[in-house]
Amino acid sequence: MILILVLYFLQATRGSVKPFVNFNAKHDAEVLRKAMKGIGTDEDAILMLLAARSNAQRQEIKAAYKKAFGKDLVKDLRSELGGKLEDLIVALMFPSTIYDAHELHKAIKGVGTEDQVLIEILASRTCDEMKDIAKAYKKGNIHCSGTVLVANLRSVCSLIVFQELFAAGEEKFGTDEDKFINILGNRSAEHLRRVFDAYKKIAGCDIEESIKDECTGNLEALLLAVVKCAKSVPGYFAESVRESMRRAGTDDETLIRIMVSRSERDMLDVRAMYKKKYGESLYSTIQEDTEGDYQKALLYLCGGND
Repeated sequence: MILILVLYFLQATRGSVKPFVNFNAKHDAEVLRKAMKGIGTDEDAILMLLAARSNAQRQEIKAAYKKAFGKDLVKDLRSELGGKLEDLIVALMFPSTIYDAHELHKAIKGVGTEDQVLIEILASRTCDEMKDIAKAYKKGNIHCSGTVLVANLRSVCSLIVFQELFAAGEEKFGTDEDKFINILGNRSAEHLRRVFDAYKKIAGCDIEESIKDECTGNLEALLLAVVKCAKSVPGYFAESVRESMRRAGTDDETLIRIMVSRSERDMLDVRAMYKKKYGESLYSTIQEDTEGDYQKALLYLCGGND
């Protein structure tokens, strides 16, 4: 039992953002109000406070702000901030499950489906997390039911057209969608890793090689993401955050989504994998690629320079 508790504690503290000691929601609400009241906005005070509180604590601050001042904190933040800093701070204010649901909804309902967002969330979240995301739709936080969420995901892009891992007796992919859905939807990451090892023995190559040979487009991207996440979720996000900053023009939407969503889950592991893969720290890459208060907020979420 003691070992289980120790392992749980270690897993639960792999985020860079942890609950703030001696937390006082009323005091924090007052600090934020002061930072936004009058002429000019104290962006430093806002980002330093909110980036140093856990998501649960931010929800308490929202409630305390409403009670003390009769105003919606998120609306006030939107009116006082701007640009990428506004996007980042507002993202921090969503409960994590609702944030994922919001990102999926935005990806589906925008002008053209943002397939990469769907791939990232569907491949990296657990089955229980996906169930919670569907519930967030159902509660009305996003105007779509969980059933409609699934229907939307199936209808708007080809990446939901799954395929069988390896057709029995044939050295090629099959087209039995139900089999692949069953494999991905009902197997743990540990089980999938064993499946991939067995696949290599049967096929004589890594599953990734077969995916690249047999698939294209969104299906290829989704399958590769699933495999990468089964092997190492932090490794997958280290690669994704690298790509968001090492292309022609920073992909700030992806950068923000990763930094926010991993900050309390596994940012320490993402940082370690990033350093291992690329020989430089995530912190230093953010410093090189961003600027201003937006950069400060990202560095707070990063949590340190390795």
